[in-house]
Amino acid sequence: MNCCCQDKKSEANQCCDTGIDFSLMDEIISQYRTEKGSLISVLQKVQDVYGYLPIPVLREIAVKMGLKPAQVYGTATFYTQFRLKPVGKYLILLCQGTACHVNGSERIETALAEELKIKPGETTSDGLFTLDSAACLGCCSLAPVMMINGQAYGPLTSEKASRIIRDIYTAEQQKAGEGEKA
Repeated sequence: MNCCCQDKKSEANQCCDTGIDFSLMDEIISQYRTEKGSLISVLQKVQDVYGYLPIPVLREIAVKMGLKPAQVYGTATFYTQFRLKPVGKYLILLCQGTACHVNGSERIETALAEELKIKPGETTSDGLFTLDSAACLGCCSLAPVMMINGQAYGPLTSEKASRIIRDIYTAEQQKAGEGEKA
């Protein structure tokens, strides 16, 4: 978990290697620095700022909070809510809980992976979609279910799941076309 910045900070409070602006998390760190047991809250809020938790950011959190880097990294990798890689604009979480599993979540996963041309855990090359799974989304009455950016979709069939993705992609293309006209 090393960064070239650990020995020398740039004038702009950025990671010299990646251009990450560490000052974006200063307010969060100062709010929680003295609160014992606040690491998870810090990681959640910092992830909201950057969209994920880059390794240099984890190192900076450790330094600024007086924690061991292994403790910060260990916490970030233990909880599934934390991401160490960027995700797409649309984060698809496919439920793998018992109700979803017995109602065909595997078929839904296969259909989504084929539609997006990625494997679970990956992001599309255009950065629009990330396909991931969750142990349970708490929407058993909608099984099988997926969430896209927090919105639940279900009960799903393979065809319905693929159509939802195509509809989002079409809407994104229309937005891009309107942006070019402006």
